[in-house]
Parts: sequence; C-alpha cells; structure tokens
Amino acid sequence: MIKRDFDVVIVGGGMVGAACAALFGAYAPTASLRVAMLEPRPAPFPLAGDALDLRVSAVSRASQRLLERTGAWARIKERGAAAYQRMVVWDELGSPDGQGSVRFDAADLGEPDLGHIVENRSVQAALTERAVTQGVTLMRAGVSALQPAEDAMTVVTSGDRRLTAALVVAADGGDSAVRRLAGIDTRGWDYGQHAVVAHLAPERAHADTAWQRFLATGPLALLPLADGRVSLVWSTTPDRAEALVAFEDAGFAAAVTDASASVLGALRPTTRRASFPLRLMHALAYTGPRLALVGDAAHGVHPLAGQGVNLGLMDAAALAEAIGESLDQGADPGDRAALRRYERWRKAENLPAMALMDGLKRLFSNDDPALSWLRRTGLGLVDRAAPLKRTLIQRAMGLAGEVPLPAR
Repeated sequence: MIKRDFDVVIVGGGMVGAACAALFGAYAPTASLRVAMLEPRPAPFPLAGDALDLRVSAVSRASQRLLERTGAWARIKERGAAAYQRMVVWDELGSPDGQGSVRFDAADLGEPDLGHIVENRSVQAALTERAVTQGVTLMRAGVSALQPAEDAMTVVTSGDRRLTAALVVAADGGDSAVRRLAGIDTRGWDYGQHAVVAHLAPERAHADTAWQRFLATGPLALLPLADGRVSLVWSTTPDRAEALVAFEDAGFAAAVTDASASVLGALRPTTRRASFPLRLMHALAYTGPRLALVGDAAHGVHPLAGQGVNLGLMDAAALAEAIGESLDQGADPGDRAALRRYERWRKAENLPAMALMDGLKRLFSNDDPALSWLRRTGLGLVDRAAPLKRTLIQRAMGLAGEVPLPAR
C-alpha cells in the first residue's frame, strides 16, 4: 500500500479553499480522508466583535446549502448574513420603477429570499473553524515547488517541508502559484475597470433589496447589510476609481448618491474605501495529474452578477462529489477519471456563466445610443416575461443546471 503524508493537500485557505477542506470533512464519502490545508494567513476565528469587513459576497441558495452541510452556516449567520428578498436592475437612462428596469422577487418563486449578503472574512473563518474541528491539518505555509509522480504529488512548502498527497487542490486565487508551477496556461483580458467598495448608511431603508444600476462606465450595486447599511460595489474606469477613493467623505457621498440616482436617498460613507482591478480569466485546464483547480485559480469573472464565489463553491462541491464516487469505486482521491469528470462538469457550467457575464458587461458598459435603447427595451421585456424571469433567477440561485449533490 502506498504511504503518503495526506490524501488531499489544499493550497489556499480563502473562501473556496476553506470550503473544500470543510466539505471534505463533512461529506460522507470523503470524511475519512486525511486532509491538509496550506494558507500563510488563515482567517482567525471566531470573528465576533470585529467590525464588518469591506469585502462581501452574494451567496446563492445552492451555496447556502453547501455551507449548511459543512456546519459553517450557523456561525456565518451570527455575523449578520443579510437575506435579500428583491433585486432591482435598471439602465442609466431608465428608472428603477419604470422603463428600462427589471425586478426579481423571491415571492414570485415561493422562496423565502433570493440569497444572502455575507462578509467574505466570516465565511472564510467559519469554514476554517469547521475544517479544523473535523480534523483537517492547517499549515501556515505557501508552496514553492510541485514534484509530480505516478502515485503521488509532492508539495514543497515555503518552509521547505515536503508533503506527499494523492491529490493537490489549487485554491490559491487568480495569481495561483500552483497553476503556474503545474504549467497550466490561462486566457483572458483586463476589463479596464476597477471595483470601488465601501459600506454606506442610506437615508431610506434598503427594504432587503439589492439595487444595481448600469452606467456607461460600469455597473453600480448597493447590497443590503443586516445592520441597515448597504455595501457598495461600483465598477468604473481606473482613473474614476482612483478619484473616488481619494475623495473626502462629502465628495464621495455626493458622487455615489448621484450615480445611484438617489434610489435610497443620500448615502453617507461609514468605512474606508478600496478598489481592485477587474479582469476575465479562464484556465485552459482545470486538472492535471493528481491536481485540480477550483475557484479563482480556475476562473475569474466580472462581479456584476455576483456569481464569482458561487461558481467557486460549486467547484468545491462538484470536486467532493467526483472524489466521493471515486472512493466508493475503490479508487484513490487522485483518480484521473474522477478528475476528468470534474473538469468536464465544471467547464460545462462555468463557461456559459462567464460568457453571459462578459456579454452583459459589454452590452451595458458603453454609451452607444442604439445599445442604450436595446438595453432599456430588453430589460422591460424581461420584466414582463414571467417564465424568463423565473428561469434567470433560478439559475442565479443555483437551483437550475447540474447542481452538485453536496449543494442540493
């Protein structure tokens, strides 16, 4: 019998890497695996009492079910996961309650909500806590080299420790060192936009609604938080983003209130501001010999539809299911057939989602008069087409397509 240090080594302890670790410990077919997670700066836990971080995400129903399966959801809710019942999307030249807008409502689906706005850091911390509780070995290290062999992959850590594993999971983000060391190329492009993030106190209640206005320079979203504030994600040109971050509070408040068409009245900043560049990226392969890529290591998307983290969490769920089936058949976690199934499955789901988001970005982020008319007309038609609205929102909630078993 081959002796390895671990069955699975996960590189990266962000939301998706920590989800892999916690899920492998909670999902019945994989719960017996010996798992290690390498993360130089793991999220401390618990986070109770700390201020809410700037980075938040909209998690879908499918992602919520995955988090429930790991046992992390209760801890995340303690930090104030905010359910939203409605979503309003409108074009810059339209209005949120008239022409050029579309409204989605959970009540139309018979669902309690459309999803939750959660703090990224609390998700990462809760999943890390669950993983460690379930026996996952947490190592504060990165990776400096990979040494593949037929029966194992050797990971050389940043501290020169050598770890052998049946499978290495790359969950180390868009600039993945594991992907680079494995020689996997990517395709993609910069969007020429930066996303500005901040938390704001609105003059009017957000009414458990996510608001998104498409401007010529990029979309602006106001996401409801549990404490009554909203989280801003404003995608705009790099120069405009730099100016917004540098503004005094009064100037920033005026700019964001105007750009949101005062949909929630005056908006008052309550936190610092930050910005980060946006790009599309897709790995040409999601797997290699005893290697699997998940989350941002495999794909990066525009945040306009809030699907980035959900795609990554579904990667984790699909990988757990594929490995579980492999174990049930007597194979090991790095079985090539299981990894190929994972790759085909997730590419079939991720590529259409990425193409849709890229197409929406190109359709909405311009000032072409003809396209502006088309946008407003199209949004109005979608708003009046109940079956199409239902299909779109079911897809966004993760209730359509081939949903992995751990997320059902």
